[in-house]
Amino acid sequence: MRHAARALLLMAGAALAVPAVARDGQVDLNVPATTAGQAVIAIARQSGTSIVIADPLLAGRRVPALRGRHRAVDAVRRIAATVGGRAVMVGTGAWRIVPGRAPATSIAPRPEVPPPEVVGEPITVVASKRDLDLSQFAGQVAVREGEVLTFGGVGGTERITQALASVSSTHLGSGRNKLFIRGIADSSFTGPTQATVGQYLGDLRLGYNAPDPDLRLSDLARVEVLEGPQGTLYGAGSLGGIIRLVPNVPQLDVTAASARIGGSLTQHGRPGVDVGATLNLPVAADAAALRVVVDAMRSGGYIDKPLIGQQDVNRSDILGGRAMLRVELAPGWTADVMGIGQRIDAADSQYADRTITRSHELTRDALVTEGSDAGFAQGQFVLSGRIGGLQLRSTTGLTRQDLTERYDATRDPVTPRLFVQENDTHMFAHETRLWQPTGERFGWLAGISYMRNRVRLTRAIDDTAAQQRIATTGVTNRIEEATVYGEASLRLLPGLTATAGARLTRSELDGEGENLPLPLVATLRAITGERRETVLLPSAALLAQLQPDTTLYLRYQEGFRPGGLAIEGDIVRRFDRDSTSTYELGARHGTAGRGPFDIAASVSFTDWRDIQADFIDGTGFPSTANIGDGRVWTATLSGSVAITSELRLDGGLSVNSSRVRAEDVSFFLASIGAVDRVTRAETIERTRQVPNIADLSVRAGFDWRRPVGPSLELTARGWASYVGRSRLGIGPELGEPQGDYLDSGLTLRLGRADMGVTLGVTNLADTRGNRFALGTPFVQDRQQVTPLRPRTIRLGFDAAF
Repeated sequence: MRHAARALLLMAGAALAVPAVARDGQVDLNVPATTAGQAVIAIARQSGTSIVIADPLLAGRRVPALRGRHRAVDAVRRIAATVGGRAVMVGTGAWRIVPGRAPATSIAPRPEVPPPEVVGEPITVVASKRDLDLSQFAGQVAVREGEVLTFGGVGGTERITQALASVSSTHLGSGRNKLFIRGIADSSFTGPTQATVGQYLGDLRLGYNAPDPDLRLSDLARVEVLEGPQGTLYGAGSLGGIIRLVPNVPQLDVTAASARIGGSLTQHGRPGVDVGATLNLPVAADAAALRVVVDAMRSGGYIDKPLIGQQDVNRSDILGGRAMLRVELAPGWTADVMGIGQRIDAADSQYADRTITRSHELTRDALVTEGSDAGFAQGQFVLSGRIGGLQLRSTTGLTRQDLTERYDATRDPVTPRLFVQENDTHMFAHETRLWQPTGERFGWLAGISYMRNRVRLTRAIDDTAAQQRIATTGVTNRIEEATVYGEASLRLLPGLTATAGARLTRSELDGEGENLPLPLVATLRAITGERRETVLLPSAALLAQLQPDTTLYLRYQEGFRPGGLAIEGDIVRRFDRDSTSTYELGARHGTAGRGPFDIAASVSFTDWRDIQADFIDGTGFPSTANIGDGRVWTATLSGSVAITSELRLDGGLSVNSSRVRAEDVSFFLASIGAVDRVTRAETIERTRQVPNIADLSVRAGFDWRRPVGPSLELTARGWASYVGRSRLGIGPELGEPQGDYLDSGLTLRLGRADMGVTLGVTNLADTRGNRFALGTPFVQDRQQVTPLRPRTIRLGFDAAF
C-alpha cells in the first residue's frame, strides 16, 4: 500500500503540473521509449490532460516510443494496452490506468503477443529531415532507443556496431576510428580523406574529415541509422549512410535526476570503473529548462610490453559531458543552445604481436609508448517553429576536434623512434530548412547550408634516445561549401508515392604543404593552389504500400567526397573527389521490435568512381590516392519475432561483395617485386577487394523480461555477432586478412524503473580474434593483430530521482 500511495502521488502530481484541459483533436506527441509512468507524464504535459497510474507494477513496465499526431484518448489506451491494463475516464480530459482483469494487488496477465494497437504505432524518421513516418520512407532505416543502447552501462559507438550487422568500425582505439555502413569503406588510417559515414548530433554534423569522436551515448532518445548514400539531404561524406544521435531535450516542467556507477574486471587485464549523471532542471516557469549530462570512465588495459617491463599498458580514460538549454519563445517556437565536450586519453595502443610461439599472448615487442589523445568540443544553436502549416528549423554550430597519435617507428633497437601525427580540425556549419509534412497527396522540403572546414595534419619523428623531434612533411586542407537542396513527394495512386530531389553544392578548396624541403616549395605551388568544384546530386524513389504495415521501395541516390591534398614521402600531392551512384531495392513488414514479427530486406548495387583510399607509400608512410573505379554489391536482412510476451528474438545479416577494377590497381605492381606468377595473381586479387568491410556479418540477440514479486522486474538482453573476413587496406603491404571472429555479450538487470542492479559480461567466450586496425605501418618484421577486449564482467547500479 505504501508503494501504491507513493506511485499515485507521483503520477497525480506530474499530471497536475500541466493544465487539465481535454483536447478532442489530435496533438503532436514525442514520447521516447521509457516506463509507463514516465510516458504518461510526458503525454499529459504535451496534450494538456491528467493521467494517473495507481499501480506501481504497471507504472514501472516499459513501453515503446510514441511519436506523431494522436488523440489523447488513443495515446492513453495504447499505453494501457501495452502494460496489460485498461484506461478509465474519470473526468473531462482525465484518465486512470488500472490493471486489466486482475485486482491492483496482483500481477496483471500479459497477452502472448503485443496487442494489435501497438503494431500500427508510427515511428517518425527524424533523420529524413521531413519527420516522415517509417511507412513513408523509401530506404532502410534502423532505430535503436537510447535506453537499449545504454542498458548495463553507457558506452560509445561500439554499442551501435554491436546492435546492427550493417554498421562496422575500425579498431585503432576510442576517438581514432572510422565508421562504415554496408560495403562503403576506404581504410583504417586517420588521413585527409572525408569519412564515408555522416555522423550527426541532433541536426549538426560531428565532423567533416576527422575520425569518429566516439561520444558517450548518454541520455539519448534514440539513434537513427540511414543505410546507403544520403547525398541529396546530407551532401558530402554520406556515401555509406548517416548515423544520427538524437538527445533527450530538456523538459520544461520536470525536475529530475539520475545517476549510475559501475565497476568492471577484465580477464588478463586491469579493472575499470564508470560513473555518470543526468540532471533536468526548469530555470523559468513553463518557459525554459536545462539538461546536463556528465560521464567519466576508465577502461583497464590488457596488452603487455615485456621488453620494457610494462603490463596492461593500453588503459584509456574518457571524460565528457553535454549541456542543453531549451527556451520556449512562443507557442510552437523553441530555441536550443547546446554544448558538448569530451576528452580521451589512451595510454598506449591496443594491438599485439602474433608469432608462431606466442599466438595466444597479449604482448607487443615495442620499445616506445604509442598512446593517443583525442579531444572534441561543439556548440550548437537551434531555432525551431511553425509558420502556418509549414515547419522551420535553423541550426548553427562550431566544432573543434584534435587528435594526436603515436606509432612505433623503430628501425634499430639501439635508437627507438616514435612517429607522431597530429590532426587539428575546425568547422563552422549552418543549415536552414523549411518543409511541409506529407499530407494526403503532397509534401516537400527546401533548404540551404553553408560549411567551412579546416584540417591541419602535421607529422614528426621523435628520437627518444637523443630526445629530439624532427618535423616531417605536413599538409593543411581547407574547404568551403555552399548548398541548396530540395525534395518532394507526390502520391500518384493510393498506396504509391514518388519522391525526387536534388542537391547543388559549390565547393572552394585550397591548402598547402608544411615543412616541405625548400627546393620543392616553388614546384608544388601550382598543386596547392585554389580550385572550385560544382556537384549536382539527384535522387529518386518509388514507394508502394502493399498493406498498412508492408512496403516495397525502389531507390536511386548519389553521393560524393571532395578532393584534397595528401602527403607522399617528402611532398604533397592532390587527390580528386570520388563519387557513388547506388541503386537499391528493398521491402519492410512491421515495425522493428514491435508486433508479432517484423522483417526488412534490401539489395543494393553501388558504382564507386575514383575511390579515395589510403596505402603505404615507398617510404613506409601512410598516404592517400585515387585508386580507380569499383563496384559494391550489398544484401541486408534484419527482423525480430515475439516468441512470448516476455521473450523477443532479433537478428541481422549483411553480405558484401566489392571489387576494384583490375587495371586500376596496376600501379601497385611495382611494389610487389619479383615473385612467381601465382603469388603475383593472388596479391593482385587481394588488392582488388575494398578494405575493412567483412564479406559477411551476422548478428543475433534476445530480450527477455519477467516480473519478480510485486514491484521488481528481471530483464535479460544478450547478443552474439560473427564478423567475416576482410583486409586492412589497399596495396600488397596491407593485404593480410582480418576478421573471422565471434563476439558476444549478456546483461541482466534486477530492479524497478527508478532503481536497479545490472550484471554484464562481454566477450563471453574470451575470443582473441583480429579486429580491423593497423598497429603501426613502420615495423615490417612483426605480425600484428588487434585482439578483442578479453572477457570483461561489469557490476553496476542505476537510480533515478
